[in-house]
Parts: sequence; C-alpha cells; structure tokens
Amino acid sequence: MYTKISEYNSVIKNSQIDKNDFDFAISVIKSLQNELESYTEKGSGSFLAAIYDENRNIIAKCANTVVNDNCSNSHAEINVIKAAEQKLNTYDLSAYNLSIYITAEPCMMCLGAILWSGIKNVYYGVPSEYVEEITGYDEGFKQNWIKEFSKRGIRVYGNIEPELGKSVLKKYINDGKKIYKPKR
Repeated sequence: MYTKISEYNSVIKNSQIDKNDFDFAISVIKSLQNELESYTEKGSGSFLAAIYDENRNIIAKCANTVVNDNCSNSHAEINVIKAAEQKLNTYDLSAYNLSIYITAEPCMMCLGAILWSGIKNVYYGVPSEYVEEITGYDEGFKQNWIKEFSKRGIRVYGNIEPELGKSVLKKYINDGKKIYKPKR
C-alpha cells in the first residue's frame, strides 16, 4: 500500500508510527468503514471496532449495539473489548500487546474501558468534533486524553481516513437511522 505524505502528516498521534503499521491501520479503518452499513442494516449503531494482536490476527470485531440491546454502554469499543476478553479468557489484555481500531474517536466512556483493558494501541477514524457535528452525539469531555494515554504507555493514532468515515456517518443520518442520546 502506498501512503501519501499528507495522510501521514494529518494523523493525530502521541507517538511516532511505523509506515507498515500506518498502512495496516489505513486498511483496517477503511475495511471497518466499508463494512459498517451491513451492521447498521441489522439495527446496529453507527460505529464499528476491531481488536488485532501484534501479528495482525483479528481477535474480535463488534458494532455498537445500544439500540438492539437497550443498553447505553453497548458501544462498539466496549463490545469488542468484552469479546476479546472472553476469547482470551482474561480481564487483563496487556500481556497480548493488542491494538484497537475504531471507525471514530472513542467517547469518554469508551476511553475508560480502553484504559482499563490493557490495550496498547488505539487507532481511530473520525475525530469527535466531526462525529458531534454530523450526528449530534455528545462525546463527553475528554481534555488531554491523548496525552494522558501516552503517560500510561498507550499509543494513539487518529484522524485516519476521516473523509470516508464522515461520509459513512452522513449516510447513517440521511438514511434516518436511530440517533440515541439522553434528554438533558
């Protein structure tokens, strides 16, 4: 895969990224964005996440299932972490050197789940500011989260294929899919 310099330079990151890792992240994020519609057609929400091991083997992939489950914490990240923990039979994923790939920047709740899971690398597509602008979701207050993850040894790389991700979110909205958020 050929990576344009502009793509690499637009990445939000707290650590340098290897070109091969970046190219793999692009391919995974693109794949997740392209698969998302098949999940939303079955009632899943507008986000998808996958966890891979250090050898690039997929461990788990899950969509947001808040509406299907009638459970506000059934976000894609939490679902995929739970699936990985069950598959690996552990609540502490740190020994496996795992990476999570997400179609959009994690919300405040999912950041906590990622932090406590032991995942080592976070790759995401659409930044929260665009998620909120397009969908109206409240992503929560997340001041300096990328820096805080760095302090804990968690590498973060975001804004990967954001235009594709924005178009997927816009289609979700334009198709009249369910937007869930509590009344304030």
